Amino acid sequence: MSGVRARGAAAVLASLLAASPALRADPGAHGPSGEHLAGANAPGPSGLARLPDGSVNVPKLAQRRMQLRTVIASRTEAAATVELNGRAVADPNAGGRVQAVHGGRVERGAQDLPVAGQTVRRGQVLAVLRHHAEPFARANQRAALAELRAGRQIAELRVKRLEALEGTTPRKEIEAARAELDSMRAREASISASLGARETVVAPVSGVIARADVQIGQIVEARDTMFEIVDPSRLMVEATTADPALAGRLQEARLAAFPAYRLRLVGAAAALRDGVVPLHFRALAPPGTAALAVGQPVTVLAQLSQKISGIVLPAAAVVRNPANEPVVWIKSGAERFIPQPVEVRALDAGNLIVTRGLAPDNRVLVEGAALVNQIR
Repeated sequence: MSGVRARGAAAVLASLLAASPALRADPGAHGPSGEHLAGANAPGPSGLARLPDGSVNVPKLAQRRMQLRTVIASRTEAAATVELNGRAVADPNAGGRVQAVHGGRVERGAQDLPVAGQTVRRGQVLAVLRHHAEPFARANQRAALAELRAGRQIAELRVKRLEALEGTTPRKEIEAARAELDSMRAREASISASLGARETVVAPVSGVIARADVQIGQIVEARDTMFEIVDPSRLMVEATTADPALAGRLQEARLAAFPAYRLRLVGAAAALRDGVVPLHFRALAPPGTAALAVGQPVTVLAQLSQKISGIVLPAAAVVRNPANEPVVWIKSGAERFIPQPVEVRALDAGNLIVTRGLAPDNRVLVEGAALVNQIR
């Protein structure tokens, strides 16, 4: 519904712009030091237009159609906020990485190979890995196997001969021959099994496959990552800062683009990494919230214990002028709006605080500022 209203307001703005030249500029607003921001009156027909001094005239009918809303600015104190660059990472206690212990060829197990996004449970067979060996090593194994088979056959004949002479042959010789035969059989079975060894690759934890880099018949080497498993409900955020003491002043943290998430500080590293200190947060969100993707870059808004003085406004009240400076629109008359450059700092995902450039008692446009900013 809000998107339809915005498109309707934009259409009204475009139609009014097409039929509106320059017009009268009313005096009114004052700056942060008490100076008047309005200029001299400029007579002209009534309509949407931007005046030579940069202000904008918006008739009452257009204001209602564009659904403009203003508030009286008031100075207050709020917690200081800093923006930190971060990224979503998997919880090491709720995620796992499946790697090959030895090199081999990938084969399908009882089920198909899992793909990214598929849910798996702990102990589930993901794939089967048939190990391969160098030709020279395999030839040595086969030679050793042939030698053991011949020795085992000789040992079997010796045991039979001694058992036939059980009354005249000491019992210890018969037992020694049997033990030697058992040893040769075990060695033969071990080497025979190593020639066609297969490793069952299982999921170490329950979760969702975040990455699957294998196909049937693919050759993987030792320590190659085959699968990555994460639990979407137990993600973490790793942010970095150049201030080692920031963790001690931090009170609350949230994600700028994901207001539903609440971050809880787990700890800060005691050593620098590439000149910055990593901070680890646990990402908490209500059930049903869209999950972050592992590795996704995010902006962390960290509230500090110190307070700053300013005027709190919705983030939509601040727009950019042609010089890419942040400005707010002040209503100085019944139909006139004046752009005022300001300095702002983010507070949370939906609000910011103006620290300089805006005086109390100014009537600030908080809804529809983007539409007014488009008037030319």
